[in-house]
Amino acid sequence: MFIYFLKKLDWILIISVFLICVTGLISIFSTSFAQNKNFFFKQMTFIVIGFFLIFIFGLLDYRFFRNHPRLLLALYILINLLLVIVLFFGSNIRGASSWFRIGSFHFEPVEIAKLVMILILAQYFSLRHIELYRIRHIIASGIYVGIPVILVFFQPDFGSAMVLVFLWLLSMIVAGIKIKQLIVLLLIGVIVLGILWLGLLKPYQKQRITSFFNPYLDPLGGGYHRIQSVIAIGAGEFFGRGLGHGSQSQLNFLPEQHTDFIFASIAEELGFVGVFLLFVFYTLLFYRIIKIALNSSNNFARLFCIGALTVFIFQIFVNIGMNLGILPIAGISLPFVSYGGSNLVISFITIGIIQSIAMRRG
Repeated sequence: MFIYFLKKLDWILIISVFLICVTGLISIFSTSFAQNKNFFFKQMTFIVIGFFLIFIFGLLDYRFFRNHPRLLLALYILINLLLVIVLFFGSNIRGASSWFRIGSFHFEPVEIAKLVMILILAQYFSLRHIELYRIRHIIASGIYVGIPVILVFFQPDFGSAMVLVFLWLLSMIVAGIKIKQLIVLLLIGVIVLGILWLGLLKPYQKQRITSFFNPYLDPLGGGYHRIQSVIAIGAGEFFGRGLGHGSQSQLNFLPEQHTDFIFASIAEELGFVGVFLLFVFYTLLFYRIIKIALNSSNNFARLFCIGALTVFIFQIFVNIGMNLGILPIAGISLPFVSYGGSNLVISFITIGIIQSIAMRRG
């Protein structure tokens, strides 16, 4: 039985995730080991737990989620309760009340919300994709997504809120929304963004956006992160400065070099070669997820794979974009690379469910 299970695993999917994790571990070891060894050892522990979760959820039949909508509803209610509680009792880190603190560990409920919403949207649209032209289905799915989006926005965590919105839009596109309906939604989105800018965005959030257009207006404040990140990436050139020799990373000019700006650390110390290899590993991961989606036997499986891929790609795009200075800073982790337990463990569970789909596609 165990040998049969091993043969059914999609090993290319697992290996691609492993290589991405190793890249992140190397960077965390180089930039943080001398200052705080806990970062490296905690990350390694989370990765070991994560691969164990891949095997556990690979054994679990993914159709269990599809066939138990009440379970998904219970998870949805639970995660919204957690998002409400964290607003009042969560730990404030970098200006956002997004975390529960359990001893020396921090737990971020929005990461679970991302996985729960992938499952709910896959289940909802798999049953109604033929009727998606009916406006009530767009409104109903929008309400499902809108509640956690609002709660996450008020933490405030604008980046994660946008991840959920983008997941909803892409899920509807894959499920078959009409072009006219999509255009109307995008216009509504522009109006909502205007309202947010005028009345709801906090000053530091506006500063992040304005400093994006001209970081040198406030080089020691709002523009500091972007300036130091771009310097670090440019300093890496083709082969990099070598592990332990990145001046921006090692001398702490680059902030959050093991989390939000780990891509800049990799670029500085491993250069274009290291970045290229990381892109190759991500491309291999995306290829396997797309292939599993195309070969899956039902709409729920396909929509789950596409939803998971959407979240991964959006987070990678935003994280690398803000490191390169082409997008505002949004506090989004680089999947399987950035230090942090919540995002890493949930990403592994997501891969585990995709592994389950791959094993049962016949």
